[in-house]
Amino acid sequence: MSVSPLRVLSVIPPMTQLNTPYPSTAYLTGFLRQQGITAAQEDLAIALVLRLFSRTGLEEIRSVAQRLPVKQRSAATAFFLEHFAAYAATIDPVIAFLQGRDSTLAFRICGRMLLPEGARFNALNEYLVEEDEDPLGWAFGSLGLQDRARHLATLYLNDLADVLREAVDERFEFVRYAESIAQSAASFDPLAAALAAPLNLIDKTLQSLTLQALARHAPQVVLISTPFPGSVYGAFRIAQTIKAHDPAITVVLGGGYVNTELRELSEARVFDYFDFITLDDGERPTLALFDHLAGQRSQERLVRTFLRTEGRVRYVNFPELDVPFNEVGTPTWDGLPIDQYLSVLDMLNPMHRLWSDGRWNKLTVAHGCYWKKCSFCDVSLDYISRYEAANASTLVDRIEAIIAETGQSGFHFVDEAAPPKALRAMAEELLRRNLAITWWGNIRFEKSFTPELCELLAQSGCIAISGGLEVASDRLLKLMKKGVSVEQVARVTHAFSEAGILVHAYLMYGFPTQTVQDTVDALEYVRQLFAAGCIQSGFFHRFSCTVHSPVGQHPEDYGIRLIPRPKGTFANNDIAFIDPSGVDHALLGRALSKAIYNFMHGIGLDQDVRNWFEECRVPRPQVARHFITRALQEG
Repeated sequence: MSVSPLRVLSVIPPMTQLNTPYPSTAYLTGFLRQQGITAAQEDLAIALVLRLFSRTGLEEIRSVAQRLPVKQRSAATAFFLEHFAAYAATIDPVIAFLQGRDSTLAFRICGRMLLPEGARFNALNEYLVEEDEDPLGWAFGSLGLQDRARHLATLYLNDLADVLREAVDERFEFVRYAESIAQSAASFDPLAAALAAPLNLIDKTLQSLTLQALARHAPQVVLISTPFPGSVYGAFRIAQTIKAHDPAITVVLGGGYVNTELRELSEARVFDYFDFITLDDGERPTLALFDHLAGQRSQERLVRTFLRTEGRVRYVNFPELDVPFNEVGTPTWDGLPIDQYLSVLDMLNPMHRLWSDGRWNKLTVAHGCYWKKCSFCDVSLDYISRYEAANASTLVDRIEAIIAETGQSGFHFVDEAAPPKALRAMAEELLRRNLAITWWGNIRFEKSFTPELCELLAQSGCIAISGGLEVASDRLLKLMKKGVSVEQVARVTHAFSEAGILVHAYLMYGFPTQTVQDTVDALEYVRQLFAAGCIQSGFFHRFSCTVHSPVGQHPEDYGIRLIPRPKGTFANNDIAFIDPSGVDHALLGRALSKAIYNFMHGIGLDQDVRNWFEECRVPRPQVARHFITRALQEG
């Protein structure tokens, strides 16, 4: 093992999550330290939020908002300026409450006399039937004081975010900041224009935080991880600041966004900001790059790396094996402010709240997907196609080490689909060591999840699972190569629910050749699954065709025609297509969203699903009214 003398800083750019650190830097920092490399990490996403949403930050926002002509001020901005004293007095206590440092504030928040209530609070009144009725009683009942207060505090933050958006930067979002600039952006021009624009308050704040991080760590290499389109603008602004401060610092870009959207990169201007861009898992490319920077490896032997030479983008991939999953080591959260993240409660969907509420240690049971056949998925990419599992002993060793470091025993397993065999082994090892943790993750609804296994997982600490039902249609599930049937999903989800584990179903609409009849039938299946207690949570999303999926690579097999577009120099992922079925999926999607929202609250479970399609006439469901009940009885 060669030890690099380089000082390395890994950075999480805005925006990712408010409640817990995105795990990419934790994985890489842990691995690099295992190699003897001086490695540190910073989460500039949470740092930016905490700086903006503070008394000082609000004063700066007010200063900008006051410069707007009165006639140009929205109702939200006018309300903020009028009630600024109340916002200034409450922002720091509210942040402390959401960080778990001042639970007693919940009493005053729930009393509805402490916080200024702007437009975001108007939604509460939609639930009022009588003037004195509790508008949140359906969600929290007469108890749930802390949850109720977190929801109200989140509405308060959303009011302030609206002001920030209207007065400072219309692209601001807590998670998807400036997402539209980077999402499927074939041209780099919009991002380049945004980066050339004068700095606004958010940009200046991020610039200041970046310079402070550089001063703390004096890195020679900065690794910036961009998991989503909503973190790309922030990543480039950070890189821009670093290069202006000290061009000698090597800046490297990687992460999920790069791995999916920049695989065909040819835009040379990107390298005004970054010296190198790496694809897929970062361990091997990073080690090769460090050897190159130390003069121990030629440029020709870099691994999965883009760079600019003589003004042109070049991709170098010297064939070298990746670091085995068993040897990547234990992620570390050292250097990340784990006590400063915000447990927010925005959406009341029971599974969505797990994503935003509580500080979860993110970990993977295995690398890649053991199934890797679903036709809508990016199965050709390394993060799915290369499957490797760690043995149970190694996995639980990592769990114990993380608990010892963070003091937190909650784990979110972020696998594409955690394999049942590995979950069984992990559960047995947890129980053997008498280790009490709380965990949840993503699976496939396959028959290996028997009632006995579900009970074992519950005993080991599993509280929730999510899985893809996608389009609840056996015809379309077969076309998707999902490897499950609706009957099988019913039995598996029922087994989890009977074990006391919350079940969330990922649902899809707009898949190639999906008809109106398919959509109505799918909603009927979903209604029955909720009514039978098989699932407690769900979410419909619109199908998107990508270049790395079987649908995108072989559209003729799925009855669609891709819409050609000029080849860009920057991002390339989503592909538009023509489906000869001619169905207005956007219209149907509004009905699906409304239906599932009500199903999660026990509303409409005995009604004809056609009632949800208020904007159009749809056919009668062709699914037997008690299909799911019979499937459970026969199983």
